[in-house]
Amino acid sequence: MVNYFVNRKRPIVISIIIITLILLVAKITTSKHSGKNLQEVLQNIPNDNILGLSKLVYSENEKQDEFLNKLEKVNRKIFQNQEQLLTKLTKQNEILLQEIKLLKKPPTNASIREKLVYIYPYDPTVKFPAYIWQSWKHGLNDERFEEIYLEGQKQWAWKNPGFVHELFNDDTAHTMIKYLYREVPEIISTYEALPEVILKMDFFRYLILFARGGVYADIDTHPIQPVPNWIPENVSPEEIGMIISIETDSSSANWRTESVRRLQFGQFVIQAKPGHPILREIIATIIEHTKHKQRLLNEDEKLKLVGSSNQKILEISAWTGSASWTDVILKYFNDYLQSAIYQKITWKDFHHLKIPKLVSDILVLPVNSFASEAEISKDGKNDDPLAFVKHYAAKIWKTT
Repeated sequence: MVNYFVNRKRPIVISIIIITLILLVAKITTSKHSGKNLQEVLQNIPNDNILGLSKLVYSENEKQDEFLNKLEKVNRKIFQNQEQLLTKLTKQNEILLQEIKLLKKPPTNASIREKLVYIYPYDPTVKFPAYIWQSWKHGLNDERFEEIYLEGQKQWAWKNPGFVHELFNDDTAHTMIKYLYREVPEIISTYEALPEVILKMDFFRYLILFARGGVYADIDTHPIQPVPNWIPENVSPEEIGMIISIETDSSSANWRTESVRRLQFGQFVIQAKPGHPILREIIATIIEHTKHKQRLLNEDEKLKLVGSSNQKILEISAWTGSASWTDVILKYFNDYLQSAIYQKITWKDFHHLKIPKLVSDILVLPVNSFASEAEISKDGKNDDPLAFVKHYAAKIWKTT
């Protein structure tokens, strides 16, 4: 805008000078001795008059420059204020839309799956949200926060700049669930009924991913590569709704003593888009399984894990952990209305998996992708291009 005024100003100044000279010449040329005296008159024009005219012109020029500079400053300030106001209104609008979404009440007679679809519908076209979620029994400033876990937590944030990274403890996780699922009381009551922290941690990861999407990573994990590196170059992120990896793939004849399923998908690291049907199904399955266990209790009796340590591990896996997670994923693959797959999918399709495999909208990674045995190098270099996360596989539930 300033350039526009400056460009307009210059012709005006020039025009004033030209008109003044024309009038002066016209006066001289119309006199009787115009031809004879023109040179004399021009020579006899007082220098003071010319200087005065010049000063007048330049004075006006300076005044216009000052005016235009002030105008530019005012215009710039107005523009900045408008930008700030627009940014503020955009943020307020996003918060308002989120609040409206949370206030949506599903029909009272709806099933748990219908309620989940209602409050957090799935949109496969959205991008993976840039969130990293973790949970642990201690806060970051607690001296009981183990150094090995603290370093991993720091690395998740450091290797993924631009991601929102949140660590929840038992209290904040409970508060978050009550906030996100205040219109689905079955979820809150189920979470509160789970007898062990490890069960609650499992349930929480599905709940936070279903509502917000992003990456969930157990506290005993250490990132080797940034999250965007997980997707192969020949696969479009738009084709993927979830990224998981194999956790166990046993060839032992005694595999039943070690795990519930011979091949299990891991849930210690998951990336998902919000509202994904697999997350909806695992949440509903845990609620139904918990209610079934509660119906078998005597009056005033509470749920609890029983048996040896190994028996408890297997029960956790079947209740909220990898076995239940695996069953839900295979069920999804074999529901052609959801997966668009018209052939039967079994664990054998992932046995000895060496490279990433896209099945429906699920990218399945080999065991060493999220449970790498690679040592964490100080220079950050890694020889295995498919090693994304190191998992220490600590039996942390024993200390919760």
